[in-house]
Amino acid sequence: MTISMYRASAPVFLQMLPALSACLDKAQSFATAKKIDPSVLLQARLAPDMFALTKQVQIATDFAKGTVARLAGVEPPKYEDNETTIEQLKARIAKTVDFIKEFKPAQIDGSEDRDISLMLGGQARNFKGENYLVGFALPNFYFHATTAYAILRHNGVELGKGDYMRAPG
Repeated sequence: MTISMYRASAPVFLQMLPALSACLDKAQSFATAKKIDPSVLLQARLAPDMFALTKQVQIATDFAKGTVARLAGVEPPKYEDNETTIEQLKARIAKTVDFIKEFKPAQIDGSEDRDISLMLGGQARNFKGENYLVGFALPNFYFHATTAYAILRHNGVELGKGDYMRAPG
């Protein structure tokens, strides 16, 4: 039995990215209420050798847009990674959601055996579509989305599991 590559990808991103945007809304409200410069949250990290919140959001959106594009056999759009405000990160998320919504199941379903090649750390990595999705793209997306949530929570933004696991639909 094969999985629907579309159902295993696009709806996941379309659930999680708006939830991430809503977490950023709460971060903005928290910063305003506590009279904290929002850039403090944007530059926060869980450990000195980890990326800051801004980069976590950028990478999560990169995995979302890149995954659906590659599975559909099209080139993913490139974003500049120049966001410096919560509003700019939210705009990046919205742009990514709009991009993902352009895809139809017929463009992605059947991509289980599609050859996907990426350059990672200067080395080529080759995948088949299903292995790329379930063994690489989704775990990386969840890692960066979860880390963004954890950075905000660690810094006192009142978030719960419901904020992270926003109901689909």
